[in-house]
Amino acid sequence: MQEEAKLQMFENRLLKVYKHKSKLARRQAVSCYRVYDHDLPEFPFCIELYGDKVYLAEYLRRHGMTDEEHEQWLSRCIVLISTLLEVPADKVYVRQRKRMSHRAEDQYEKLNEEKEFFTVEENGLQFLVNLTDYLDTGLFLDHRLTRQMVREESKDKRVLNLFCYTGSFSVYAAAGGAASVTSVDLSKTYLQWAADNFAINHLKDPGNYIFDHADVKQYLKTLKPGSFDLVIMDPPTFSNSKRMKDFLDIQRDHAELLNDVIKATAKDGLIYFSTNYTKFVLDAANINAASVKDINKATTPFDFEGKLKRSCYKLVV
Repeated sequence: MQEEAKLQMFENRLLKVYKHKSKLARRQAVSCYRVYDHDLPEFPFCIELYGDKVYLAEYLRRHGMTDEEHEQWLSRCIVLISTLLEVPADKVYVRQRKRMSHRAEDQYEKLNEEKEFFTVEENGLQFLVNLTDYLDTGLFLDHRLTRQMVREESKDKRVLNLFCYTGSFSVYAAAGGAASVTSVDLSKTYLQWAADNFAINHLKDPGNYIFDHADVKQYLKTLKPGSFDLVIMDPPTFSNSKRMKDFLDIQRDHAELLNDVIKATAKDGLIYFSTNYTKFVLDAANINAASVKDINKATTPFDFEGKLKRSCYKLVV
């Protein structure tokens, strides 16, 4: 009976948050959003809707169940989620997430050789997402509002997107009328994904839409002063990729990284900087910007209110 009571509790919670968030999503014409994020400790799920599909990630924990018991428990949860969200069970994509070690290799870990992409829409733009092959889907939903800010600031600007991942910020900048967009990442896989996102949005300008395969720390040292007008930097918390000359530790390195970005940015230019490191402390005294503004609250979407563990800043050069 205890299990039934817990499932009923989960059902009540999920129904409540889904009713609330689906209403807000419809009002804002949002089709990709987070419904539930570990609201109840006994149900350590992250549940996101991507159009007509559900991404269900179970956080790894000590649950005390045998493999068979866990499988049965998870199956019951999937049926419940499928029913409440009115999504067929075969459109519920289940992943198991490890505790984040904050290494880029973990964040972007590939799970298997099959590749299954489909297109979703956000603010009138198209993005390829993958709910089966990677731990992350290709579209970080928590930066929905930040992307829109970038779009509104991009007209006629030279835009640089560092640690670009699948290029969603780059697509927004190009759609906002940027004069040029340069996307930089150490992963060829993600650079190709970014290029594909440009292609499905019919953004074709090889001379001005550039995809650079590079180690950002080294790349920044090669830029001429004043090369860009708007820069986005959303780095991993930690990376020790073999392809890097030196490892990246965002708490240790952010002031140097930002100062290198500031040198490469024209006067009065803008920098959007974000980090997911939960213990992050900005070293404001050693950052050579004209102003630094905390925009975390202003960039928190309705589906992440009270749940967002990141920092986001807007710097003026």
